[in-house]
Amino acid sequence: MELPDGLTITAEIGERDTEVLTPAALDLVATLHRQLGARRLELLDARRRRRQELADGGTLDFLESTAHVRADDSWTVAAPAPGLVDRRVEITGPTDRKMTVNALNSGAKTWLADQEDANTPQWRSVVGGQLNLLDAIERRIDFTNEAGKSYALKPDEELATIIVRPRGWHMDEKHVLVDGEQTSGGLVDFALYVATAGLRQIEKGLGPYFYLPKMESHLEARLWNEAFVIAQDALGIPRGTIRATVLIETIPAAFEMEEILYELREHSAGLNAGRWDYLFSVVKNFRTRGSDFLLPDRNQITMTVPFMRAYTELLVATCHKRGAHAIGGMAAFIPSKDEEANAQAYAKVRADKAREAGDGFDGSWVAHPGMVATCKEVFTDVLGDRPNQIDRKREDVQVAAADLLSVDKTPGTVTEAGLRNNVSVGIQYLQAWLGGLGAVAIFGLMEDAATAEISRSQVWQWLHNDVTLADTGHTVTRELVDRIVAEEVAKLPGDLADYDEARSTFMEVAVADEYVDFLTTAAYERMA
Repeated sequence: MELPDGLTITAEIGERDTEVLTPAALDLVATLHRQLGARRLELLDARRRRRQELADGGTLDFLESTAHVRADDSWTVAAPAPGLVDRRVEITGPTDRKMTVNALNSGAKTWLADQEDANTPQWRSVVGGQLNLLDAIERRIDFTNEAGKSYALKPDEELATIIVRPRGWHMDEKHVLVDGEQTSGGLVDFALYVATAGLRQIEKGLGPYFYLPKMESHLEARLWNEAFVIAQDALGIPRGTIRATVLIETIPAAFEMEEILYELREHSAGLNAGRWDYLFSVVKNFRTRGSDFLLPDRNQITMTVPFMRAYTELLVATCHKRGAHAIGGMAAFIPSKDEEANAQAYAKVRADKAREAGDGFDGSWVAHPGMVATCKEVFTDVLGDRPNQIDRKREDVQVAAADLLSVDKTPGTVTEAGLRNNVSVGIQYLQAWLGGLGAVAIFGLMEDAATAEISRSQVWQWLHNDVTLADTGHTVTRELVDRIVAEEVAKLPGDLADYDEARSTFMEVAVADEYVDFLTTAAYERMA
């Protein structure tokens, strides 16, 4: 295959890969890298500087420099694009062939086709996911598995609208080099989709739609907006055709929600409350600040605790003020054959979605097709025939910086059971991730990189703050973590040696003196 000048692909090219590694897509990768790559690295440096300021005793607040944007009531985001008007239930999942068919057929209004937290950056997953999306849009993805079960798409009008989640700004793509430099994983994912399957979506009356993860500032949103403009101009499509929903899943971004919408306004499709990554971000940014930012077991932290409540209320009010969708968080429960466990899971999901719908969210996430009907029913109870409730402005919401930072008001305890759960989930997830699987059912929940991040981050925080476990009275020490890791690995199926790489990766990001920003970047170095 012929490559653009200065672009190199170091991975093996498969038989069909050229269907997405097209000249237009690769030209766009090279253009985006040359125009935006240096600024991406500057913004990542800015993240590190802000984290150091917080570690040194600083705090977060709404920006004085952008107060005029928040005070200006005249601007709104673009009207919802075709296929994104009604989003009362969204399903999430990786872009493997089976999930692609099941998600599109699930009855959900949209599908977050995940090239990020529910995926792994193995080259075959990166390119294979793009091929599956292209095949789905062109209706050639039907297949029969080895067990003889057939998977076939329903008619187009019954399918969920595809929204692709590319990798975040922090992830490199080591298999694609431009002028000898590694490229941005997110820009590679974006370019390959928008220049191939995304163009087919336009022909079908929809468009290239995206979920943007892990952002920490409005300047990072501005960079994505510039990528959209460059791509639209290069591909000859009207500006505003691309739409993006931003995941507010870092605590710095919670202080810049309006500014993020403003930067993306002609391309904006709203904001989403990414709960697990948000908790991970709280720990990451305030991990050295002692008891004021110490979180209890992750399974004890509900969306109704004060600092999480403030975050979601502000998100809804901000979105609706600007005419944008507000999308709620994940229901990670997986239906099982245990009727009692199922009943409990469905009850929790129903209560969680009822709270979101009642608060003004326009839709919410589920991780399994079996949860789609429940989520849809709960939102329909509130919405009725209306596609959304953007007109509900929530002018009653008043959230101050102190409310977003009120982590110390979170009830709960740190227990050995919670420590063991974090260790087991983290190692089991990494075992799957290193093997090429990004979404894993563990203990009845669909876990992805976000839950693995909060799991290992809590272990780090508890260890480095000498936390005492409420149920045993033991202090969290390196020796205790070592013992629990050994005991939890011994419970897993297979040979102990099978888990050596996952175990060592987990320990690298959970107990090291220096906190590693992302476990996925550390694990990516171990991946071919």
